[in-house]
Amino acid sequence: MNSAAGKDTMHPDDPRTTRTTPAPRTVTVAYAGGDERRGPLTMGQANMIRCILRDDPEHINNHDVWAIPPGAGPDDIVDALRALALRHEGLRTTFPHAPGSPPVEQVVAAEGTFTVTVLDHTEFPEEPARYAESVARAARAGRFALDREFPLRISLLTLRGVPVHAALASSHAVTDGSALAVLREEFLTLLAGEELPAPASFAPLDLAAEEASPTGKRKSEASLRYWERIIRTEPQEMFAEPRAAGADGRARQLTLRSGRGARALAAAAGRTGNPEATVLLAAWCALVAHRAGQYSCVTAVPTSNRFHARSARSVNTLSQDALLCLDVRVPSFDTLVRKTWGAALNAYKHSQFDSVRLWEMIDGVTGERGSHFARDVVFNDVSVLPATLLSTVPQEHVGAELDLTWGPFQALPTRMLAFTYETAPQLHISLWADPALFTSDETEGFLTGLVRLLEAAAAGDVSLDSLTGVTGIRPAERGPDWVRVDGCWVSPSAVRKALSGALGGLPVHIDTDREAGLTAYMARGGDTSLTPDRAHEALMAEVPAHGGTGVIAPRRYVLVESPPAEADRSAAWRGLQIIEEGTGRSRQVRHER
Repeated sequence: MNSAAGKDTMHPDDPRTTRTTPAPRTVTVAYAGGDERRGPLTMGQANMIRCILRDDPEHINNHDVWAIPPGAGPDDIVDALRALALRHEGLRTTFPHAPGSPPVEQVVAAEGTFTVTVLDHTEFPEEPARYAESVARAARAGRFALDREFPLRISLLTLRGVPVHAALASSHAVTDGSALAVLREEFLTLLAGEELPAPASFAPLDLAAEEASPTGKRKSEASLRYWERIIRTEPQEMFAEPRAAGADGRARQLTLRSGRGARALAAAAGRTGNPEATVLLAAWCALVAHRAGQYSCVTAVPTSNRFHARSARSVNTLSQDALLCLDVRVPSFDTLVRKTWGAALNAYKHSQFDSVRLWEMIDGVTGERGSHFARDVVFNDVSVLPATLLSTVPQEHVGAELDLTWGPFQALPTRMLAFTYETAPQLHISLWADPALFTSDETEGFLTGLVRLLEAAAAGDVSLDSLTGVTGIRPAERGPDWVRVDGCWVSPSAVRKALSGALGGLPVHIDTDREAGLTAYMARGGDTSLTPDRAHEALMAEVPAHGGTGVIAPRRYVLVESPPAEADRSAAWRGLQIIEEGTGRSRQVRHER
């Protein structure tokens, strides 16, 4: 199982560093003595492989930087990496498949090889940890060859022969962020000369067997029903607003380190009698819903499957979202915290599912409801896990009362992503917020507003009507054209433009009724083939290209022959003779002329 990492994995993405990067030297590492096994994919593997085959590798691949302790030589590092490969079946796993077909099984090798790229420097081109980060991030480029490539691309950065950092990119089919943190912890333990206990968590094939059991199948079915209820009834976009149309899919990392925030969180948890993780999640949801102007906060919380003892330290990809839906229509923060505990447990309980069937369900609801579900918000609290992604904190940030640091841009497949790395002695959160929705000042204001809310909650209960004054965060401005329909913020003019464009420019009018939803009047002219079904199908095909922001399909499509003279008045359209009307969802009612 040889590494297939390409040349683009050898160089950092910063042009300032590329000029001084030394020529790489490749070391091939052999391992033997493991068990050879094969079997079906886990649900998490199938979920991530679907994304790997579809999405940009920079969105999907992971990376990490491991600081090398003083005294560890290159041979020590190679020995530790070899030991990890033998210890964890996931690192010896490939996914054979026919060209054009997704994998359906995994194969664990008993022996094989992998490579380490050594970059020896006479001096580093910039601060060593930041340089190592750029090397690791650059290695994310390029899709992993699932059928043959070792799942770690490893670069050893040395200074005049002395190892300083290991910079890694990893395949998300084999590791998630928490798995990388487990590997880092065990790597450092081995370099310290200590023995590792026997693995206590499931290997991927063992997890696959449990998921295929009758109990596992019942859990999956229950999860699908839970997800379907949320996707059918809750906001399809958290950030449906005019500014969302300008997104380009990249965001800059902003990191908060705050002693104030840690003390406030601990005090709020003590005052309310709830775990810190629950209080922090409630504060996050309250602010997201407040900023988005929504009645509920729908957020993915991906670390859910790490809360079981059998999987807490598994070197495997367990990336299946728990989908949290928290209704924020309560009077106070304390009430919301009490609701958050139950809502989070319900979400975690329903985070094991067949991802193919999940997306089949989402596609079905898309057509029936007439809107596209957007994974707008992700909150990943890894602070409570046995091993975290917490990197070495730069000395200048140690003990900071409230410090905000901007990092690099990266591809962002969502609108808002947060990682909580620790809650004590500092509150340490990294946030990526879509710059189309949040200016730099607004992004900073969101994190400082979170600290302010925790400080207010530490002192006493907080009215949720006072969040703007308490935090400084203002709700989205939408303007008079926007209305709330079927639990979603909708722009009727955006719906009209999307539907008219989908129908080749035919005149369209959208009539709005908060109870009955949207009705689309369409003047078919000479197009006698136009039907409600065809109109709905054309609109749903157009919405992804249109961007989808503020667009939901009308509940009713009405065909008339020609537009009225006063084409901007709903009453004028209502007075026309109807040729045909229906939902567009194959249940239309026909009228004879």
